[in-house]
Amino acid sequence: MRKHYRREDLGEGARGKHRAAYVRGTNLILLQPEIAAAFPTSAAVNSARKQLIKTTRTPKAARVARAMAASKSSGRSSRKVG
Repeated sequence: MRKHYRREDLGEGARGKHRAAYVRGTNLILLQPEIAAAFPTSAAVNSARKQLIKTTRTPKAARVARAMAASKSSGRSSRKVG
């Protein structure tokens, strides 16, 4: 901290204030160096991963994924309330 700042001027700190947002929005995947070298950007990695998912997904899994996406977009929950 620089000398012209005083701790009292900074106010109260809140430990873990942004932790929940950080955890929700962060998912790190570590690539092996030879794999990372094949992709110029993280967008290129994500594009390749999405394509792999499309080509390996079974028809049933694709239907389930579409149904889940549709229920989220309509605001309805897929769970039954007893």
